[in-house]
Amino acid sequence: MNIPSSQHTLIITDNHAEGDRLKEVLRQLLPGTITIMPLSTPHYRVLREQNPDLLLVALQQENPSGLRHLHRFHTEKENSLSIAIVPEGDRELTIEAMHSGAQAHIASPLHPEEVELVVSRVMPRTHLVSKSEIPAPKLRESDGFHGIVGNTTVMRELFDLIDRIGEEGESTILLQGESGVGKELVAQALHACSPRAGHNFVPVNCAAIPDSLLESELFGYEKGAFTGATQAKKGRFQHANGGTLFLDEIGEMRPELQAKLLRVLQEKEFEPVGGMKPVQADVRVIAATNINLELAVNEGRFRTDLYYRLNVVPLEIPPLRDRVEDIPLLLDKFTRLFNRGKQSQPKRFSANALKALQEYPWPGNVRELKNIVQRLCVLHRKAVVRVQDLPPQIVSDPELLHTPEEEEEEALSAAVQDLPDMPDMEEETDFNTRVSEFEDRLILQALIATNGNKKQAAEKLNLKRTTLLEKIKKKQLDKVFNSLQKKQA
Repeated sequence: MNIPSSQHTLIITDNHAEGDRLKEVLRQLLPGTITIMPLSTPHYRVLREQNPDLLLVALQQENPSGLRHLHRFHTEKENSLSIAIVPEGDRELTIEAMHSGAQAHIASPLHPEEVELVVSRVMPRTHLVSKSEIPAPKLRESDGFHGIVGNTTVMRELFDLIDRIGEEGESTILLQGESGVGKELVAQALHACSPRAGHNFVPVNCAAIPDSLLESELFGYEKGAFTGATQAKKGRFQHANGGTLFLDEIGEMRPELQAKLLRVLQEKEFEPVGGMKPVQADVRVIAATNINLELAVNEGRFRTDLYYRLNVVPLEIPPLRDRVEDIPLLLDKFTRLFNRGKQSQPKRFSANALKALQEYPWPGNVRELKNIVQRLCVLHRKAVVRVQDLPPQIVSDPELLHTPEEEEEEALSAAVQDLPDMPDMEEETDFNTRVSEFEDRLILQALIATNGNKKQAAEKLNLKRTTLLEKIKKKQLDKVFNSLQKKQA
């Protein structure tokens, strides 16, 4: 179905820079006009003067205008389509946005790939555009499959299963795997691949919510259900209606609540705490655990009937030690992630550092690796992470600490510190001079790395050997290189 050229997208935000960035991304996705207006715009102007087909509203805790825009838009316009822009991590505001009618939300600060994914998921639901008319977001290899990184056989098989299971959209799924393997990422991918992708994905960590509160969190409660319940509140099942509810650490749920969950899965309805009237639940449940549920069943800690009801489609997520070949891809993803907003290049890992990382058993799995990379990106100042820079528990082979490769990396790093630094951009600087200095730096790094072998240096720089020789002669870099060599000797 073709989109009419008269389609109008309206962005309501007080953040001009963010509005402009969002407009540029949407131009690549949607035809027609795109307008930006402030939050102070009167509600009647949005419909009478703009009458948008798609509304994107930036929400703020301190300013209720955005929520009012959403509510009025959905109250007065039939088949309205809107997306809320919510500060990252503000779950309360996200829930309020959904109550006000938003079909989806985007986290602020904006990430172009997230905008593309959300818009491409939401638009088909209103029949404004077909999938073929929205370009698929461009992902680097390190971005992986819906954010899950891996290129080993076991991971490619997992991605294929997620695709096939996700398309079905109804069956209950049980994710099993050690702590830190990325069960929530898999659950999000299953949701994104399903017909429910345009509705909410609602995660609940059953171990993080006290037993006394978990029932009301899941099913909501009626006014007067208990002391302090001054008004009714919807639970996570209702927020996930039409979408996916992810129950993490399901093995920690108390037996009484397991019985109520079993009824929801069987009857597709539940009663809020203190309520008598059943509420329909069109929700796909994805449960996850890092414990052996069969053993828990045998020990009487988990209901047998609930276990078999959850275990309709079991999915085992491999630990990191079973796919160590994926570690270079994960390092690339995490170093890029923690380098955002910095002028320097993402950190690199020496060959021996990578070998040590691949030999480590990773009891904390991908989460442990991510935490270590973040620590190195924050505390380690050099561009190259050597095996000596890794936490002591990572290095199982002491010989890796004293190899020619590590000594070469150390010498290169020391030599590079003597080269000119990048300029302070707060001060005036001559562009051509700085470009020339940067070129000198690259050439000297290549010469140091190859121990003065100009042919190999040219290959590293992807230059013709004759071109490199001309530059070295013109800039008299031979003298600088010899001086650096003497300093190291």
